[in-house]
Amino acid sequence: MKKLILFLLISFIPCLSFSQNFSRMRGADLCSYKKIHGTKILRSIGDSPNTPKHSYDVLNYTLNLNIYNCFLSPYPHSFTASNKVTIMSDSVLSSLNIFADSTSLVIDSIRKIGGPLFTFTQGPILCKITLDSTYNQGQIFTMQIYYRHLDIADGAFYVSNGMVFTDCEPEGARKWFPCWDKPSDKATVDLTAKVPSSVKLGSNGRLADSIQTGDTIYYHWVSKDPVSTYLTVMSAKVNYGLDIVYWHKISNPADSIPIRFYYNIGETPSVVENIIVDMCTFYSTKFIEHPFEKNGFCTLNNEFIWGGMENQTLTSFCPACWSVWLTSHEFAHQWFGDMITCGTWADVWLNEGFATYCEALYDEHVSGYTTYKNDIINDADYYISSNPGWPIYNPVWADSTPDVNTLFNTAITYDKGACVLHMLRYTIGDSAFFNCLKGYASDTINFKFKNCVTDDFTKAITRFSGQDLTWFINEWVREPNHPVYNNSYGFENLGGNMWRISFFADQVQTNTVFHQMPIVLKFSFTTGLDTLVRVINDANEQTFTFDFNRQPTTVAFDPNDDIVLKEATLITGFNGNNNHSIPIKFALFQNKPNPFNPSTKISFDIPRDSKVKLVVYDILGKEMMVLVNADYKAGSHTVEWNASQFPSGAYFYKIVAGNYSDVKRMILIK
Repeated sequence: MKKLILFLLISFIPCLSFSQNFSRMRGADLCSYKKIHGTKILRSIGDSPNTPKHSYDVLNYTLNLNIYNCFLSPYPHSFTASNKVTIMSDSVLSSLNIFADSTSLVIDSIRKIGGPLFTFTQGPILCKITLDSTYNQGQIFTMQIYYRHLDIADGAFYVSNGMVFTDCEPEGARKWFPCWDKPSDKATVDLTAKVPSSVKLGSNGRLADSIQTGDTIYYHWVSKDPVSTYLTVMSAKVNYGLDIVYWHKISNPADSIPIRFYYNIGETPSVVENIIVDMCTFYSTKFIEHPFEKNGFCTLNNEFIWGGMENQTLTSFCPACWSVWLTSHEFAHQWFGDMITCGTWADVWLNEGFATYCEALYDEHVSGYTTYKNDIINDADYYISSNPGWPIYNPVWADSTPDVNTLFNTAITYDKGACVLHMLRYTIGDSAFFNCLKGYASDTINFKFKNCVTDDFTKAITRFSGQDLTWFINEWVREPNHPVYNNSYGFENLGGNMWRISFFADQVQTNTVFHQMPIVLKFSFTTGLDTLVRVINDANEQTFTFDFNRQPTTVAFDPNDDIVLKEATLITGFNGNNNHSIPIKFALFQNKPNPFNPSTKISFDIPRDSKVKLVVYDILGKEMMVLVNADYKAGSHTVEWNASQFPSGAYFYKIVAGNYSDVKRMILIK
C-alpha cells in the first residue's frame, strides 16, 4: 500500500502540501524519490581490499568560503573560496586531475603550500594540474586552490531567500569545491564559512568555534573522520531554529554526543527529538556504538521538496519532514553509507538496501516482529510488481555512473536490497546474521570509516558467519530477477499407518539463474500438530521424501513467506517420479506483474478438460479483448496480455470454465 500512496502523492504533488502527507510514507520511498527527482546533474589508505585505487589519495580538504552575500538580496549564488588539498601520491605523480565543474567553478590559481604556483588547464569537468616536481608513491604534499563559484543555480549549491545549502549525491560536490569526486575518496574536512551574524550554519563533524565580529560570524567545522565528497555538506539559514539533544554513550554514560536539530521557524521537530536517543541506542546495540562525535538533522526549503539526504553527521530533510520513518532510514545511513561508504556506485545497495532494511529493523524494535515482517513483505511486493529486470550489482556502474532513475531505483536499490538482507537473516539465522552486521560495522581494519564493495561484503559475511555465502550474493545480488517456483507434492500410503510425503521443488524462470535456498515445508495431518521441515534446495527439479506414522492432509511451501522475492504455485498429485498431476480445483490467479506496462501474465488452473473463455474489460464493463476462447486440457495454464495499444487505467479480467467463473482487477500504468 505504501507504494500506491507514493504514486498518488507524486501524481498530485503540485496541489498537495507535502509536509501534510509525508508522515505516512516509508523513509526508503522518500529517499529514493528525492534522489531521483533532485535537480542535480550528473581511494583511501586502508580501504577495503577491493575498493578501486586512484593515482592519488586525498587526505584532507581545508575549505575557506566567503558566502556572506549569498544571504543578502538578491541572493546571488556567487562566492569566493580557497581549498587546501593534502594529497598522498599512490603512484609516480608529476601531474594530476581534480574535478571542478567549469559551469559552476572558476579556478584562479593553484600553488603548493610553501612552494611555487602550479600551472593548470581547467576543462569542462576536470582540471589538469602540472606539479612542481615528480612525487613518488607515498609522498605527501599540500596545494591551495583559489576559486570562485559563479552566480548560477547548478543543483548542488542552493541559494534562496536567506538559505544556503549543498546537496551533492551522486556527483555534485565538484560544483562547489574542487575535489576528487568519487565515493571511494574519503578525506577529513575542515570548513570555515563567513556569513552574516543572523545565520546559523551546520556542517560535517564538530563545531570547533564560531567567532562573531560585528555583523559577521565565522563558523569553523572540523570532521576528524573521513568523509566522501558527496556527503560533505553545508546547511545554513537566517534565523534558523536550533535544538540540541544529547545521547549518552553506552560505553561511557558520562560522555555524550550532541545531536543538533536545525529547523525552520514554525516547525516542530519534537517527534524526532523524542525518539532519537532510543534510535541511536538501538542502532548502537545492533551494530556498533555511534561512530561520530556529533550528529544532526536540518530541514531545508522548497528547493529540497522531498525526502532526505544522509550527509555525514548532518542529514538534510525536506521542509517540516520530521518523520520517524524518514529518520530511521537516514540515521541508519550514519552506519551504512557514511561510516562505511559504498566503494563505487555499483555498490550503492550497501548504502540504500541497508538503510531500508534498518527501517524495518527499527519497526521490529518498537512494534515487534510482525510489523517488521509486514514492512519486508511490502518491500517485496513493490519489487515484484515494479522490477525493471536488472541486478542489484552492475559492475559497469563502477566506472560509468548511471542516471539517477537507474541508480536510485526504488524496487532494486532499496526494496530488493532490503529483502536480500532479510533472506540472509532467514538463511543463516538471527544469531549469525546479527553477528555479521556487528562484525562488519566494527571491522576497523577493513571497513569502519572506510569504503566497501560487494566482493568485500561477501567475504565479510562469509568470515563472520563461518560459512561460505558467495553463492547467496551471486544469485540474489549479482543476478537479476527472482525464482519462480512451480512445486508439487503427493501422498502415498506405505501400509498400515505409515505414509510418505513426496515434494518436488521446481524453478521454472527463464530470466535468471537457479536460486539455491533453504526451503521450509509445513505438513498438516488428520491428527496431531503440524510439522515444519527445513531442507536445502540446492538443485532444480529436486525431490524430497518424508515418512510419517500418521496420515497427511496438506503441504505448505515457505509457510512464513521468508523467501520473499519469489513467485510460487503449489499443486497436489505428485507421485514421486517427477510426473505432475492435474490441479485439484479451478482457480484464477492474480496477474503478474501488477501494476504492469505494457504486458502481464494471467494464470489459471482447470482440474478437467474444459471450454475456457478469458476476457478483459475496462472499468465500465466494456469488453476490451478476448484472450482465450478455446478448449483446454486439464492442468495449469498461462496467457499473456500485451496492452501496449490500451491507455493506463484499471481493468478487469474474467474467466468462465464450465460452471466456474471468477473476476480479478489489474492496473496498467504507462
